[in-house]
Amino acid sequence: MPTPLDKVVYTARARTTGGREGSSRTDDGLLEVKLTPPKAMGGAGTGTNPEQLFASGYSACFMGAMKHVAGMKKIAVPADAAIDAEVDIGPIPQGFGIAVRMTIHLPGMDRAVVEDLVHTAHQVCPYSNATRGNIPVTLTIA
Repeated sequence: MPTPLDKVVYTARARTTGGREGSSRTDDGLLEVKLTPPKAMGGAGTGTNPEQLFASGYSACFMGAMKHVAGMKKIAVPADAAIDAEVDIGPIPQGFGIAVRMTIHLPGMDRAVVEDLVHTAHQVCPYSNATRGNIPVTLTIA
């Protein structure tokens, strides 16, 4: 059973036309992308695809969750912290599915501290909560 939000603090709005061969634009106009399937899926590969947007969104959200948790634990996330996100798409019995792999780079931090930070962030991150139990998500500490 999905957990309802206690309170809505922000709503993102975007309009997409044409699906994978179209465009998407946010209501504030700050994001506007041409969408095309990647060459690996028979497309021209000349635009952005939904998996790239998901990889960017999830990794940005996860970084935010790590910074939030680090702040609560009174530790600093290094300025050069980074996340390499990969989103796979492929057939499943019901149609198509995705899988996520993220490699987390927190240079200079103690390994045990990083492991705790990543584990806790995975419990807090909205994308992690949305995907948990629905798709494979692999987190690797570099």
